Amino acid sequence: MEDPVDNRLAELERRIAALESAAGVRRRPGRGQAEGARALKALRDRPEWSGVAPTLAALGNPVRLTLLREIVRGHATVGALAALDGLGTSGQIYHHLRQLSAEGWLHNPSRGVFAIPPARVSALQGILVALDQLD
Repeated sequence: MEDPVDNRLAELERRIAALESAAGVRRRPGRGQAEGARALKALRDRPEWSGVAPTLAALGNPVRLTLLREIVRGHATVGALAALDGLGTSGQIYHHLRQLSAEGWLHNPSRGVFAIPPARVSALQGILVALDQLD
């Protein structure tokens, strides 16, 4: 007959091992330091930074980020976006869509439809993931 205490102890040991293993993957000191050093070198080697300011500024508005999120979720027309709460009037929505389009975050694959260009999808994902890691 199995001992319930032994079973519980074995389960706890398994969980602790899994947690320690996961922590070890995230905390590899050599790997993280090497990646950080490469990133720092790339930043030092980058000659011009201010040229990306307008592209990043377009993402710096909460309504614009919400618009991008909703476009990804399939609300790709101004009518569909205007039906959502908190995005403002259709005129305000057009203003934000123009800003996003001017900086390359949106394009019109067909009349009245907005989409994130394929080349910008991974860039946007990378920015959001990088910002999530700051928390």
